[in-house]
Amino acid sequence: MLFTLLAFAIALGVLITFHEYGHYWVARRCGVHVERFSVGFGKVLLRRRDRNGTEWALSAIPLGGYVKFQDDPAPGDPPEVAAGAFNRQPLRNRAAIVAAGPFANLLLAVVLYAFLSMAGTQQPAAVIGAPPAGTPASQAGFQAGDRFTAIQGRQVDSWSDARWLLMDAFTSGATVDVDVETKEGMARSRRIALPVTAVEPDAPDPMAEAGFSLMAPRPLVRELVEGGAGQAAGLRPGDVFLSVAGLSDPTAAEVVRQVQNSPGQPLPLTIERAGAVIDLRVVPHAEADAQGDAVGRIGVMLGGDLAMVTVQHGPIESMWRGVERTADTVILSLKMMGRMVLGDISLRNVSGPVTIADYAGQTARVGLAAYISFIALISVSIGVLNLLPIPMLDGGHLLYYAMEAVRGRPLPESWLMAGQRIGLGLLAALMGLAFFNDLTRLFS
Repeated sequence: MLFTLLAFAIALGVLITFHEYGHYWVARRCGVHVERFSVGFGKVLLRRRDRNGTEWALSAIPLGGYVKFQDDPAPGDPPEVAAGAFNRQPLRNRAAIVAAGPFANLLLAVVLYAFLSMAGTQQPAAVIGAPPAGTPASQAGFQAGDRFTAIQGRQVDSWSDARWLLMDAFTSGATVDVDVETKEGMARSRRIALPVTAVEPDAPDPMAEAGFSLMAPRPLVRELVEGGAGQAAGLRPGDVFLSVAGLSDPTAAEVVRQVQNSPGQPLPLTIERAGAVIDLRVVPHAEADAQGDAVGRIGVMLGGDLAMVTVQHGPIESMWRGVERTADTVILSLKMMGRMVLGDISLRNVSGPVTIADYAGQTARVGLAAYISFIALISVSIGVLNLLPIPMLDGGHLLYYAMEAVRGRPLPESWLMAGQRIGLGLLAALMGLAFFNDLTRLFS
């Protein structure tokens, strides 16, 4: 629990700081005086004042933050003080300052995705197992060993790339062009019709529903028991089973089953060792199981030899991929919100801080790359959410400014107050729904 809370606090702190610093940076460039930059709400825990008169504060409740600009100047203030007031800025400056926060979150996502691309990550290769009969993948002609190389003309480097590029098609239903490299090394193009997949927190994996699953890892010798039949037959750690008793490309379960069913009987093996193919013969020792029946044992601990790839690109391509991934996430988020409003997607998909904290802890335990990717995804979500034209959000202020530009003068105070009440009601309803979904997931 403590680890999860720490991971959540770090992620939230980074995201809030970047968002508010976007407002601050543009405000300073526009000549606006910033009175306070606060990470968190409530009681101030730490504070300091810089030479520009801005108070930098860390507050007790870390679920947000704010930047406080100078209000309208008091009567008699000198012109230089009046010039630093936010409300005295031209419309373009005010709009730029407000928009800077969400765009800072989007920029952060671009940088994080680009960093992951440059640093390089180990990911499962996009090689599929045999599609079950009757699935869209089977009907489209996909076969075991096919490696995705491109989807809709976009390069696929890993299994996660394939999942991401198919996500939009899963949520809306579409016919998708997929380029693959077959197990024999032949390039093939296939077209698959994907039906609309239910978008629910507990819905089945859409990849599996379409018939796509990772190629099962090849059985790999992890350890050998001293004096066991495997060691006597010449097996070594790192050997990969290519066949056992004539069965090609066996799974680990099939190797175990064949060995157990052959006590005292010679078993022909074909293994791969450091790129070389070697034929061996092993005679499983006969041992009694819990029921007293004789089963074969060869004294080998098996593991999985899952095909992995290192996904890494140069600085320019990485930056482009960061922009592309961020743009894709924005578009997909807006589509999902639209379908949610229309009732095509369940409101159960709205998540609150409890679920986000849980994911923060889970990704942090997986590794740094997964945690950074999580922060990038939430950063995009914050940017998109804040750009929605809802009063009290940055997008609501931008809507006011757009109306002001059309009218040629500021909106009446009554309009602003009505908008604030509407925005507060919408946000309260959204937060209530998010907390309700969080608690439902927590106790279900």
